[in-house]
Order: sequence, then structure tokens, then C-alpha cells
Amino acid sequence: MNKPINWFEIPALDFARAKMFYETILGVALREETVGAASLAIFPYDRGSATGGCVMKGADSRPSQNGVTIYLNTDRALDAVLERVRAAGGEIALPKTPLPPGMGAIALIVDPEGNRVGLHEEG
Repeated sequence: MNKPINWFEIPALDFARAKMFYETILGVALREETVGAASLAIFPYDRGSATGGCVMKGADSRPSQNGVTIYLNTDRALDAVLERVRAAGGEIALPKTPLPPGMGAIALIVDPEGNRVGLHEEG
């Protein structure tokens, strides 16, 4: 197995607010799709080599600060992303924290929905 994660979903109760938050802090456009009764805002990704994921509002969507933590790639711009978090309605739970040499840095945020999400910058 060379890619242990295929897909991730960040739960949302207020779909528009959650979509805008991630578009604002990461500076990307999320593509909206509908699957059954669920609304998805899909992060841009290269289907051949990258892991895909989305913000999702569905019947079982329950934002949480507990459980699995995913780390979104900040494309070597962690400081700039963190500067946009509060203005976009989020909180910084763990400021930029260096990892061992060559591994970059991480931070943890809480989005407006109440999800704890990691941010990673390659080193």
C-alpha cells in the first residue's frame, strides 16, 4: 500500500460557512457536488497521486474536536494560512510547531463548525 488514505470528509452543519472558511484560509476554490442527500465541497486534488477530500453536510455530519485528525497541506505557506484563520471565523488551537528536521511544521485549528483540523507545511 503506497497511499493509506484515499478520501476524507470534514463534517459541516452550516455548509456555506464551512466551504467559505476553507476557501478563505487555503486560497482555493472548492467544487460543489451532491451525492444523494449530502452536499460536498471538494478540495482540489490530483486524482492520480493525491488524496481527495471534502467538506460535507449530510444526515450523519457531526463536527467534533475529538477523534481522527487530518492535516491539510498549506503548500509551504503555513504562516499565511494561520493569519487568515481568525478573520475567517476559526480559532488556532496549536500555533505553528516545528517537527523534527526535514519534516516541516504543523498547527491545529478549530473551524467555525467545531472541527479540529491540522495544517502541515513541508520542511
